[in-house]
Formats: sequence, structure tokens, C-alpha cells
Amino acid sequence: MAESKSLQNAAEDFRYLLNRGFPRKAALELVGNRYQLNADERHLLHRGVFSDEDSKWRKGRRIPFYQIRGRDLAIDGYNLVITLEAGLSGLPLILGDDGFIRDISGLSGNYRKSQKTEEALLLIFNALKRGRPRHTLFLFDSPISRSGELAQEISNRLKIEGIPGDARTMKVPEKILIGFSGIVATTDTAIIDRSPKIYDLAGHILRSRIRPQCFIRWRRKLPKRALKN
Repeated sequence: MAESKSLQNAAEDFRYLLNRGFPRKAALELVGNRYQLNADERHLLHRGVFSDEDSKWRKGRRIPFYQIRGRDLAIDGYNLVITLEAGLSGLPLILGDDGFIRDISGLSGNYRKSQKTEEALLLIFNALKRGRPRHTLFLFDSPISRSGELAQEISNRLKIEGIPGDARTMKVPEKILIGFSGIVATTDTAIIDRSPKIYDLAGHILRSRIRPQCFIRWRRKLPKRALKN
């Protein structure tokens, strides 16, 4: 990793460019090359730094915990489970400019159940019992190995726990998540930007278990020295 000050400066420059309309991919490449960032460092910026406009837009779609009561809730399954497992395992989590907590593991395509899966599921079920949505639908990506087994396990557990809901696999869960008429639980920016109401269920759970200072975050400061030599 680059020195923290250098990476912070890169984050400020990246945000500076985004706020002035630069395309995200081009801005990240420009800043990454200037500071000689490696792939992991660029991924950190990509997951956590956004323009002021995008951050405000997404924060406006977030709802408080109590508002899921009596509403239909669709959960981006792997997005939620992997984020929780990362936090429970002590892996880095980033608190984005938009207020959402995200993992930076990049494990979604190679996900396998771990010792932390059961703990993560218990935390999810307990949160759902407190929140009391009318119906909860977990959606998992079917191309990921053993997704059907995980969905079936969760479906059975929902019945045992007395939580109205179901779990299923789909090749493209976004087809339901985007435009869902109820509330969507995800930190995926593509889904957030196209959904009217978002609940950061992973963030809600993790904030109760992990000290805020443990999250990676970027100072929101307009850099006067941005892109100067």
C-alpha cells in the first residue's frame, strides 16, 4: 500500500475530478497513475470515493431501520453475507463518501461458506426479527458455486425462525432488485442508483459490532493542490 498520506491525497484528487464531471474510470486511471497506486489501492478508491452529487443522491435513498417494519424487503444476498463475513473476520471495510459500508475483498465470484457464515446469518435473522419487515426475499447469484444450497438453507431457517420470507437463486438478481417496489438491502451502487428506497442492513449490523474508527474512510476536503506538480 502507498503511504496513508499519499493515498489520502489521491482520494482527494479523485473526488476533485469527479466533482468536475470527469468520467469515473478515466479519473481513477489518471489519479492512480499519478500516485503510482497498485490495483488494491485503486480498488480502495473505487469502493469509497464518490462525487458530492452522487453521495447526496444515495444518502437521500437510505431509510432508517424502523421504516422496514411492515414493508417488503429484498436482500442482495451475497453482497450482504460477504460484507458481514469480512467484518466479522477482521478484514478491511471502507466507509464510503455516500455513507455505505463496503468490503474490499472482491470475493463474490469465488465465495465459499466459512466458519463466519453461521455467525453472519444469525446476525441477519436477529436484525430481521427486530425490524419485522412484512416479507423478506433473499436473492443469490446462481452462477456462484453452491448458491442453491445456501438459498435453501436460508429458506428453511426463515421458517424455523418464524420470519416471513424466502430465498432463491437467479442468474441476474438485479432484474428483481432494480425497480423492486419495496425496500432493497444492498451496497451495490448500480442498484442503489436505480432504487427508490435503500436500507444498509450490513452497515446497521456492523456498526453495532465494530468501532467506527476501524472503518477506512477518506477525509472530505477540497484539495487546493489537486493535480499540481
